[in-house]
Amino acid sequence: MASGATARIASFKAFWPCYVSQHSKSVTRWLHFVGTLVATSALVILIVVRLSRFIPLAFVFGYAMAWFGHFFVEKNRPATFEYPLWSFLADYKMAGLMLAGKMDAEVRKAMPKKTATQDELL
Repeated sequence: MASGATARIASFKAFWPCYVSQHSKSVTRWLHFVGTLVATSALVILIVVRLSRFIPLAFVFGYAMAWFGHFFVEKNRPATFEYPLWSFLADYKMAGLMLAGKMDAEVRKAMPKKTATQDELL
């Protein structure tokens, strides 16, 4: 999702395959999954115990896990910078597909020219 001369993506449906292609390695997907799960859990707990001043910390952990995967595993730029809302929603869609065991198929669909290796899918 490089910026510059590329046209802006106009819908979440068009964004999704680009998002998936930026998460081709399983390590990146699992870092996102753990970050999303921990951040969401922390957010709920902080709301329930009424510690709203700490809510930003929940997001910091979630994004730190995801960005580590992008910068050091995938070696790409997170979509969050250009498409923050769609990226946020896509994290939850990816987590749901991972729980359902369907994310590997999404990766294969988004990257038809490249045969995903077993390491990337696991």
